Amino acid sequence: MKITLFALGSQGDVQPYLALGAGLKQAGHTVAIASHENFEAAARGAGLAFWPMHGNTQALMAGTEMQALLRRGNFLALQRYTAAAAQEAAGHWAAQGLAAAQGADLIVTGLGGQSAAQAAAEKLRLPLVEAPVVPLTPTRAFPAPLLPAGVARLGGAANLASYALARQALALGMRGGTQTLRRALALPDQPRPTPGLPPAPLLYGVSPSVVPRPSDWPAHAHLTGAWFLPQGPWTPPADLEAFLAAGPAPVSIGFGSMGLRDPADTTALVLDALAQTGQRAVLLSGWGGLAAGDLPDHVFAASPLPHSWLFPRVSAVVHHGGAGTTAAGLRAGVPSVITPFFGDQPFWGERVRALGAGPAPIPQRRLTARRLADALRQTQTPALRERAADLGRRIRTEDGVAEAIRLIEGYAQTLGHR
Repeated sequence: MKITLFALGSQGDVQPYLALGAGLKQAGHTVAIASHENFEAAARGAGLAFWPMHGNTQALMAGTEMQALLRRGNFLALQRYTAAAAQEAAGHWAAQGLAAAQGADLIVTGLGGQSAAQAAAEKLRLPLVEAPVVPLTPTRAFPAPLLPAGVARLGGAANLASYALARQALALGMRGGTQTLRRALALPDQPRPTPGLPPAPLLYGVSPSVVPRPSDWPAHAHLTGAWFLPQGPWTPPADLEAFLAAGPAPVSIGFGSMGLRDPADTTALVLDALAQTGQRAVLLSGWGGLAAGDLPDHVFAASPLPHSWLFPRVSAVVHHGGAGTTAAGLRAGVPSVITPFFGDQPFWGERVRALGAGPAPIPQRRLTARRLADALRQTQTPALRERAADLGRRIRTEDGVAEAIRLIEGYAQTLGHR
């Protein structure tokens, strides 16, 4: 079967689909991924054919205007900015998405890229499987992850209602780009299901150990488990190995593709917190760029490293709360300190706290050396460490990629594909 995956966004948004694509290829399918131009090397490294989609998310995140918006932490303003960038790219995405889907038997899409995937599937009359890495099916169990975490305190009815608000906010934010894209393909403004196709499963690349399946979800919604790339041959830098061997397990601190309000100030804050706790640390630069500069001997500055290699070797993980990084930290079985910026990150921070695998999240705008030091001390308490270790053991028994493939192949059989 020929499958095209659509995945747009940051590195954390795209990497799970590289893992899913690699698993589908290993299962005997022909797989291509349509993603931003800056992910071509990663896609080809995973053995996948690549279709470029206009835009470079790393450059977008590093832009002056985006950095200013991140410092303010206004989610609506951020959404307007990214929606304008998406609208500018939408005309390109229409043609590029259609080219990527030509000849495919099935399209699989994440939340990023959904509009382009949906339009291509509709234009070519192809089946489409939606596969986000954040749970968006309405439920009374928890609020829509894209809304403020405080909604959960209002109860089940408010949780259920929050999904309509989240859908409306997403639709309004992306309306211009979606309309531009669909009109370029001569499609009506509102998506329409392709006649004659059976209903597709809805796949969430989320661990049921992290988000228990709500009892009020429909049968077609599945929590497959998270999608991790297998750790291939990789040799760590010799100086990093020497640092790890020279003392107690350090903490890992990095904020992924998030732009920091001020890299130098944030690095100084982190160093202050470490001085208060007496801990060692590995600072991961990421796209946001924690400043390396002149660091003390108990702190090692590193370029981005494979989480699957690093996280089991540290005593705690401090990060922004992206879905992929959260999943990797929990799978490693070490406590997490989440400092969310926006979007679904507060949701994951709250899940970590509720599971007892880390302290309460610290929003980036409220991050101080004292608060970070207090959180780091909490990660060393025996009860919290045991809960994190137990959760990690359970997650490591799951095979999210295999379960997703099973469901995709089962759906393909109803379509007459094998």
